[in-house]
Amino acid sequence: MSTSERFDCHYCKDSLLGKKYIMKEDTQYCTKCYENLFANCCEGCSSPIGCNCKDLSYKDRHWHEQCFQCVKCSRSLVEKAFAAKDELLLCTECYSHEYSSKCTTCKKTIMPGSRKMEYKGNSWHETCFLCHRCQQPIGTKSFIPKDTGYFCVPCFEKQFAYQCCSCKKAITTGGVTYQDKPWHRDCFLCIGCKKQLSGQRFTSRENYPYCLECFSNLYAKKCVGCTRPITSLAGAKYISFEERQWHSECFTCMQCSVSLVGRGFLTQRDNILCTDCGREK
Repeated sequence: MSTSERFDCHYCKDSLLGKKYIMKEDTQYCTKCYENLFANCCEGCSSPIGCNCKDLSYKDRHWHEQCFQCVKCSRSLVEKAFAAKDELLLCTECYSHEYSSKCTTCKKTIMPGSRKMEYKGNSWHETCFLCHRCQQPIGTKSFIPKDTGYFCVPCFEKQFAYQCCSCKKAITTGGVTYQDKPWHRDCFLCIGCKKQLSGQRFTSRENYPYCLECFSNLYAKKCVGCTRPITSLAGAKYISFEERQWHSECFTCMQCSVSLVGRGFLTQRDNILCTDCGREK
């Protein structure tokens, strides 16, 4: 047989006529040479994956079909869902038992793909995360933790929240205490002008709260000089004489306007005068 008629293995030069061979990049190899040169090594048994075997691959790693199995339970993973952990392959059931979250209530595994609730490092099946009072699933609704339980907002308000003494509705956040009674901040108002008093200076009369302005206008004594209210709540000093009152800055001589604070003075009818102006009269 001429050289041009020969059909040999590219590597060992054995004739391939009448034998099984494999082509790689337009070059022919006998099966033995091909396996020695190019066959992938199985991750499971460390043996070459021969030409007569199915080669299963995952992320540049290769297995014999019979070696492609869960490292925990040894069940075949061929054409089945699986997960990888630290380069180890596991069936979904083994992966869930080993690595998935456990429900805080029922202690069972929360399977991958199922809905779960999480709060402060704890996990629940959606159907296990219940209101401590009504035992209904909380789901994605707002809830309030209390001691070791969790409450939907309506149940928390019924069981724990203070009731505003003004509107009689539950106080869920913040609030103001006045005379040992709870109020919403928006409900704690001046009895006169209805201005919100939370965070403001205020006073009371007959157990009713007043802003300083309303209290002054309604109950404070009026200055004889300027007719404006005199109130010590704002830090004002005043002079009192014969049931009449003046702001300190308004207590001046009717004639020359000199301040009479700490000085002697004379009266003329309803007027007050310094001693100099009084002598002139």
